[in-house]
Amino acid sequence: MKLDDLVKSVATGSDLSTVKARALIDHVFGSIGDALARGEEVSLPGFGKFFSKATDARTGRNPRTGEPMQIAASTKAVFSPGKALKDKLPVAKSRS
Repeated sequence: MKLDDLVKSVATGSDLSTVKARALIDHVFGSIGDALARGEEVSLPGFGKFFSKATDARTGRNPRTGEPMQIAASTKAVFSPGKALKDKLPVAKSRS
């Protein structure tokens, strides 16, 4: 699903125009991004939670040359699905 598909789905399901649905979606995801930037966790019961996670600097390898290179420390946005969302997902087939 792409953003336009999500906008159409929200607009149809809520009797909003596509312009208002797009503004709503932009505001929701903007608010989540702002909260993560402040170091806050965003919890959506039944769906999951978004949080930021710091990673330490480390030594990696350049995939082309194999030479060691330093990878800087960073902060990543992480999503952890809630139980209700996990239960909606199909069971993975085993690889035999």
